Amino acid sequence: MSQDRNSPGELDIAGVASAFADPRRARVLMALADGRALPAGRLAQEAGVSASTISNHLTVLLNHELVAVEQQGRHRYYRLATDDVEGVLEALARLAPRTPITSLRAHTRAHAVRSARTCYRHLAGEAGVDLFQRFITAGWVAGGDGLHHPQTTGDRLSSSGKGDQYRLTADGAESLVAWGVPPERLSTVRPLRYCIDWTEQAHHLAGPLGTAITDRLFELGWITRGPVPRSVNITADGAANLAAWPSPPR
Repeated sequence: MSQDRNSPGELDIAGVASAFADPRRARVLMALADGRALPAGRLAQEAGVSASTISNHLTVLLNHELVAVEQQGRHRYYRLATDDVEGVLEALARLAPRTPITSLRAHTRAHAVRSARTCYRHLAGEAGVDLFQRFITAGWVAGGDGLHHPQTTGDRLSSSGKGDQYRLTADGAESLVAWGVPPERLSTVRPLRYCIDWTEQAHHLAGPLGTAITDRLFELGWITRGPVPRSVNITADGAANLAAWPSPPR
């Protein structure tokens, strides 16, 4: 049943919150949080339920307009309905306690997410933090050191940064355009957005520029989607290129 958000009545926060509350549906939403569209069978695997059971959970998510579905041939693919859903997931992640790792599978998934993952469609984890530090060292980004300073900024882990200290330099803009980032996605005037990486406790690049760079990394085949939701694999070609890119100023 579609929700009427223009109704004059009170907002049904509890109703939509209940759709997030079931751990199986939460796993479905997290599996879709990197922007991909996935079939019901894959979502059943992520949720740890049968094909018949996942159908019921997807119906709940569809009724609350948290996911959208599209038909491709004989198959139906599901994706998050809006960016707002991803925002809710990130907010809940900042409040949620961590569950203990009790299996090899859980350890493998945790390692994959820490190594490299997407966050609001930009690169995060060790790979994201390392890349941002490389930009700072190369002089492509100015205004900060990439480290987490909660006492001075008030920034919290796993959240968008509040500061406006970072700027893309002219050298950085020129180099990124030469590397293949569309010039309309660059600005040396607007402050760069950043997130405080919850695994590395340091900054990674966010916002339009972070997304544009991550898109380009996928296009070049330097990174690929990993088997764990939101995880990213760095390819052999990507590792070789990233090791030398960007070069620091002479």
